Amino acid sequence: MPAIVDVLWGSVDLHVHSGPSPFPRRFTHAEAARDAGERLGMRGILCKSHHHNTVMDLLSMRDQLAGLSTAAYGGVALNNQVGGINPFAVEMSLRMGGKAVWMPTLSSGRHIDCHPEGVGFPTATVDLSNAKVSIRKDDGSLLDEVFRVLELVSESRALLSGGHMHPDEIEEVFTEAVARGVTRMVVSHPNYVIGAEPEQANRIVALGSYIEHEVSMYDPKGTKKWDPQILKEWIDAVGPEHTVLASDLGQAGRELPVDAFIRVGEILLDLGVAEKDLQKMTRDNPSFLLGLDD
Repeated sequence: MPAIVDVLWGSVDLHVHSGPSPFPRRFTHAEAARDAGERLGMRGILCKSHHHNTVMDLLSMRDQLAGLSTAAYGGVALNNQVGGINPFAVEMSLRMGGKAVWMPTLSSGRHIDCHPEGVGFPTATVDLSNAKVSIRKDDGSLLDEVFRVLELVSESRALLSGGHMHPDEIEEVFTEAVARGVTRMVVSHPNYVIGAEPEQANRIVALGSYIEHEVSMYDPKGTKKWDPQILKEWIDAVGPEHTVLASDLGQAGRELPVDAFIRVGEILLDLGVAEKDLQKMTRDNPSFLLGLDD
């Protein structure tokens, strides 16, 4: 067994795009959990869809998930397909056992500005034309529904993700979240779509948030192939105690999450990241964010 597998054993992946999904996926949630458990002893995975509440999927797969060593968790992303900033959809997901609420991703203004007409994303099997989901009233203040969503997340001690919103919006929403008792927050791929700089990321970290980076972006055998030194610089700037590594994988035709974790983990060790810090970013921090030790 490669030494990196020992280091990463028991890790948690907060960003798995398994299926079913309107977008083509490489595997189901159950298949993703099986692979994660058999090859990397993962403690858990968080299954994300841009379009629906994944808790429903997982409940329908109970027989397939039974007996697997890796637990699979779900949540809901607040895009058009669930009614945008919809507290009713959030309440249902969390009451059914959901662990995460993502603020708008594909429906956020920031995402639409970066990817007009869906450029860079796979063709879906259904029409997923996206009008912007705004978090604001006409006067610029936050929607009342945003505050209700934050209250529900706080009550459930769930994870709040900034989605694909502009970093200024994430900072504003997270500030309000903290005021309402939310203790688990994450910003995904800050330097992709979202466009945050380390200085602002550290302001968001000061609110209690974690910064999530996707190993898929830095995998030399993957489809994106960003320079891993960029990831190392982000880790140094924010600190491993505030950083999470996740895959953002599961799409058809792309690498498996476990393979990306292993390859990027090895690279980070070669770049000077300590084993204990790699474990913190792949195991300890995401375990806290999913509430696995509550």
